[in-house]
Amino acid sequence: MSVTDPHIKSEKRGDLGLVTLARPQALNALTHGMVKAIAANLSDWAADDGIRAVAIRGEGRAFCAGGDIRAVQQAVAAGSDEGAALLRDEYRMNALIGAYPKPYIALVHGICMGGGAGVSVHGSPRLADATLGFAMPETAIGFVPDIGSSYFLSRAPGGIGMYLGLTAERIGLGDALEAGFVTHAVNAADFDAVIEGLAKGEAVDQVIAPHVRKAPPGPLSPHRRQIETIFSAASVEAILERLDRDGSDFARTTAQIIRSRSPTSLKIVFRQLRAAAALDLKQCLAMELRLALRLLPGHDFREGVRAALVDKDRAPKWQPLSLAGVGGLDPYFAPLQDELF
Repeated sequence: MSVTDPHIKSEKRGDLGLVTLARPQALNALTHGMVKAIAANLSDWAADDGIRAVAIRGEGRAFCAGGDIRAVQQAVAAGSDEGAALLRDEYRMNALIGAYPKPYIALVHGICMGGGAGVSVHGSPRLADATLGFAMPETAIGFVPDIGSSYFLSRAPGGIGMYLGLTAERIGLGDALEAGFVTHAVNAADFDAVIEGLAKGEAVDQVIAPHVRKAPPGPLSPHRRQIETIFSAASVEAILERLDRDGSDFARTTAQIIRSRSPTSLKIVFRQLRAAAALDLKQCLAMELRLALRLLPGHDFREGVRAALVDKDRAPKWQPLSLAGVGGLDPYFAPLQDELF
């Protein structure tokens, strides 16, 4: 399958298939062409007996800032189906990574958000350095965590997945390790040595082991018991009540952040993550496509992208403005006529 894109560098180095995200001026945000090229390479290498493992990395100061959300919003505004087509292909690529028959090694540095998580977290092992900034930032733009994130957020220990899904907050290496989003702390300066060892056909664990470093606990570590207690509540409203009752600086800040997010997104995310705990990855991706296609044309997504990426005033005007104003959620979760899988 010959699919190329100018922002994807793919090469066979000995026994290794290596993908490099090469759109550094946009923090390697994924375009539709990039998604299709990655998927084509992965499909080819899965069937290639000369490839024993695959690795993915990013050029510049970021691994991958996510999908090209502004392009998706522009497509929706123009009445085009391109945004929906991008998401369909991206989610199928995420499923391919999750079921990949060979070791899929992510070499992550800097920003790893949204779609960047989709091309890293579903593989294993996942190496990251101290510059890591990991987030699923969707409630801040009137959207919901996608790319299969409902699968790994719902399985993160101690309520951390619900915390991150609702707040859209960014975490670093220590917290990402504790949550299981990355598996090893490795200096980015050692990534080339890892690639060299994989290219020689050496066993993955043996290649990685000499480069693993100990990461200090992250800022969330002292609050893990609070997070577990508070974010196990039975609704978004109940979570906010527990935060208000807690009264600590951490709780007050967290409550303020949640109250700044799209109320519709918050209500959907809570239900989404609760449901995802009983679903496999493909089922989570299918659910996320249902949600995405119904949120893309909505006011909050348009307004969230405007406030974050267009005017950059960081002052979205959500509709409705409160959780109490959010209507029934069943239509968002209803099956599509053309399901993902």
